[in-house]
Amino acid sequence: MNVEVLNTGTELLLGSVVNTHAAWLGRQLFPLGLRLTRQTTVPDGAAIRDALLEAFPRCDVLLVTGGLGPTTDDITRELVAELLARPLHADAEVLRAIEERCARRRFPFQERMRRQTMVPAGATVLPNAHGTAPGLYLPPVSTPSERTPHLFLLPGPPRELQPMFEASVIPVLRELTGSLAAVACRVFRCVGIGESLVESRIGERLSARPGLEVGYCARPNEVDLRLIGPVALLDEIEPEVRAELAEFIVSDDGASLEAVVVNRLLALGRSVATAESCTGGLLAHRLTNVPGASGVFAAGWVTYANEVKTAQLGVPAEFFADHGAVSEPVVRAMAEGARERAGADFALATTGIAGPGGGSPEKPVGTVWLALAERGAETQAWSEFFPTSRETFKDLATQAALNALRRRLGPTA
Repeated sequence: MNVEVLNTGTELLLGSVVNTHAAWLGRQLFPLGLRLTRQTTVPDGAAIRDALLEAFPRCDVLLVTGGLGPTTDDITRELVAELLARPLHADAEVLRAIEERCARRRFPFQERMRRQTMVPAGATVLPNAHGTAPGLYLPPVSTPSERTPHLFLLPGPPRELQPMFEASVIPVLRELTGSLAAVACRVFRCVGIGESLVESRIGERLSARPGLEVGYCARPNEVDLRLIGPVALLDEIEPEVRAELAEFIVSDDGASLEAVVVNRLLALGRSVATAESCTGGLLAHRLTNVPGASGVFAAGWVTYANEVKTAQLGVPAEFFADHGAVSEPVVRAMAEGARERAGADFALATTGIAGPGGGSPEKPVGTVWLALAERGAETQAWSEFFPTSRETFKDLATQAALNALRRRLGPTA
């Protein structure tokens, strides 16, 4: 079944609003056995008409977002009615819902809102509990001279579209997909290995398996191996995947590295602190973005200045003169000082040269020292070299630190 999304709105193409619809809709459709085959984005105006005419004969389900509001640039409803030769009529229930919403919010009813009460003949109204623009569903038409898909007109704002999709669209789609063969998606998130190496180790073999779809998604120092197929087939090949990639696999459900670390710490009843220089708090940010982090994250320091490293973390001042701020002795002292002061079981530390300036022949831009301190164990310190942009450098440095802690914590039960 061919499912497409048509996003309307000049703001999406100007970049003033980030278009998140495809990612969210794709996640909702997959459990139904459906996949998005195309996303099209057009500005407000006549381009919507052209995009609809192109999509109608090509797809089985068309999800149209935006253009259902009360202003003059909201013309999706009118264009669809015109193309399908469906007269518009005012819907009394929609008007009542809009008036009641205005009354609850103490917002005066605007006459232009009446445009949102207009419904094409034969359309089903999809209630909007989070806005004034109702959605619309028009069943398909198939005649010798005309073919249209299952057509859903949805509001543009995600806060309105998403609950409407869950409440009103999914039930219709579930009826349509009842006979589709069920497939599953398993994502093996790997850290410390590139996608080309993943493919050479196992991807080529997997691609030869009938009924299995293999894909990759690469990020800094991380790659997802995505396998789609029948559950029985995925269960059959999983041991093979783990045998080849065991040391690199962080999760098999798409969970992030930081989520795996936090949840493992929670399971073990252990805590962690951070001491950062070049990463500027990103390490603490990633850890505390995970729900439940308050149960494991003890404290974090961002100590850019050498004097603060000494005052806050107890790094001996002579280390800077003897070795420099970006060095093994300094990063060890940072990690050990953070762990002791926070009373944590572990501490991660970073110090490096993010660039674009500040490097030297001995310590070029991209050099970073990292450390992992553990209560009752010798501190681990090591250097990495990430000659890239400042932002990517920080991503890679925190990735390396978190992965070291993940490996120290051991596999999940």
